[in-house]
Amino acid sequence: MKRKRDGPEENMEIVWQTPANPPQRQDYIFRDGIRYVRPYYFEFISHAKNRWAGKTIVDLFADEFKGRPRDYYVSAVKAGRIQVDGKIVPVSYVVQPSQKISHFLHRHEPPVMARDVKILHTEPDVVTVCKPASVPVHPCGQYRKNTVVGILQAEHDLAPIFPIHRLDRLVSGLLILARSASKADSFRQQQVANAKVNYNAREGKSTVEVENGSNGKSPSKGKDACTKFTRISTNGAQSIVLCEPITGRTHQIRVHLQFLGHPIANDMLYLSECITHRSVEGLSADRAAAKSTVPIKPSHSEVHVPHSTDEPNEDFNIDPMCTNCPNLAPLYDGDEEGLWLHCIRYSGPGWTYECPYPEWASLS
Repeated sequence: MKRKRDGPEENMEIVWQTPANPPQRQDYIFRDGIRYVRPYYFEFISHAKNRWAGKTIVDLFADEFKGRPRDYYVSAVKAGRIQVDGKIVPVSYVVQPSQKISHFLHRHEPPVMARDVKILHTEPDVVTVCKPASVPVHPCGQYRKNTVVGILQAEHDLAPIFPIHRLDRLVSGLLILARSASKADSFRQQQVANAKVNYNAREGKSTVEVENGSNGKSPSKGKDACTKFTRISTNGAQSIVLCEPITGRTHQIRVHLQFLGHPIANDMLYLSECITHRSVEGLSADRAAAKSTVPIKPSHSEVHVPHSTDEPNEDFNIDPMCTNCPNLAPLYDGDEEGLWLHCIRYSGPGWTYECPYPEWASLS
């Protein structure tokens, strides 16, 4: 979609990207070991949920999308950067269920570590890669081009590809991708589970629910989850632990290690509430290598994302309405480090895929 830019550069034509526009190699900027995405114009499309009905278009955005101030949404509606069913509407417009809502904005993606997505193995219908920490697997949230799927498409012309499992952003290691949706479906299988993990999306973390055997206990909200742990080596302070998730719940390995009193040594999300009374000498903190025995969703977590650049940048056009310009990256919490959690193996009936161990998996 093309339209004139609003504001002082109104004669400049803007090309609005949508999810149908593939990432390109030239979309990335590399600085000091960090991979940035050159900001671009993008059309976010959603359909009005029932709970949105009856709200004005400005109230809807101010209530549901709190990343920008209300004044921005007022200006965006007036400028036609927020539209309903492809039409410009007044700020007092009342939204109805199922209407198409478009938000045209200058999109800034968070940066990730500038590590290659190494291709390990290729087959006609399967590709395996070593996912670097800090890079999400697929488009989600603020990430679209700075993802494994986006980078493989831009730098290796691999598309379409369908991840058959997920690794959280902070986790590194083996990632299996199918070349077709039907092949991806053939990998996915139902899981047998026998322990409970409850993920709180608002807090972004999981908790373990422990049965207390009392009558009248409120119904459990957690999902059954099971992980097998085996210590491989130790230096007396830290250990390398083999983790075999039987199920695939969000943060399952991380929260189960915390529950046992041996959280991943650099996992600040779960170290903060470590159970301290279960420690065994020589196993006070762990580094983990994940091994899957069946094709599942091993829920590990996320990793290092650096701070945004605060200086004006000549590598992209400054948008007068953008709340992130002139910074290259958006404002966000970038103090995370890559977890010592790495996926090394997936196996199933008649097949096995592996990934090399990371450098940190040595206690020498």
